Amino acid sequence: MAASPQAGLSESHSEVTPAARAKLRALEARLAGLGSLMVAYSGGVDSAFLAATAHRVLGTQMLAVLADSPSLARRDMEQARAFAQSLSMPLQVVMTEELDRPEYVRNDANRCFHCKDELFETMEALGAKLGFSRIAYGMNSDDTRDFRPGQRAAEQHAVLAPLADAGLSKAEIRALAHAAGYPVWDRPAAPCLSSRVEYGRTVTREVLEQIEKGEESLHQLGFRELRVRHHGELARVEIARNELPGALSMEMLDAITEALKQAGFKYVTIDCTGFRSGSMNAILPADVLARRGA
Repeated sequence: MAASPQAGLSESHSEVTPAARAKLRALEARLAGLGSLMVAYSGGVDSAFLAATAHRVLGTQMLAVLADSPSLARRDMEQARAFAQSLSMPLQVVMTEELDRPEYVRNDANRCFHCKDELFETMEALGAKLGFSRIAYGMNSDDTRDFRPGQRAAEQHAVLAPLADAGLSKAEIRALAHAAGYPVWDRPAAPCLSSRVEYGRTVTREVLEQIEKGEESLHQLGFRELRVRHHGELARVEIARNELPGALSMEMLDAITEALKQAGFKYVTIDCTGFRSGSMNAILPADVLARRGA
């Protein structure tokens, strides 16, 4: 049986505004009206909060679906599994084969469309077998302002976006997740490994493994929010600005260089601007960016 609508939410949590609470109630009502639901689940704060809320509202009539492929870092896989297990949330891992799609591998500005198209086709097939007719994913209200071709795939597959429909922003989702005691509330964004590859460079298993090995090495050095951007023989390392001073000693620069060379890069550079989400999109023409998810 589903838990009560406000289960797990601290009424005294100061970060949660009355507007966010009202949006949460709207989200819960929307989910309850669906009866059953599959959630595209990556373990990031948006999809995790959506899945956890759906599980609380729908109980066993929801299923979190985690897509496994070479573009998913093992660190992210383990964290996603651990969060689902901590809530006893129904979880199914499916294999997706986006690397078998030439349109994905060629890595143009529409790569994310082909990734999400593969995911939603796989989920539709799973839903047909298990009796789930509705699919949702973790788009929030802020995402509509960014360049995200995956939104077009969601529209074509009639995938629901309950967080965005409720008007929940990323900051509100983090606050609500914090209030509910979910450890993912402050987790840095973790898009797929392919997002680190410069547009036009072929995405291969070897390239993704190189990126994953490099990023894991930097995590082991103590950095939390980072990207290893793949520019062929060159690794462009982005580290969150609040962490960047810790990278700038000669000893740490040597350690970073050694870690990235061990991962297979010939040259290593630290991006002085620091980490910023979607930095690869900076080279895209204005007319492409203007289309956003279209």
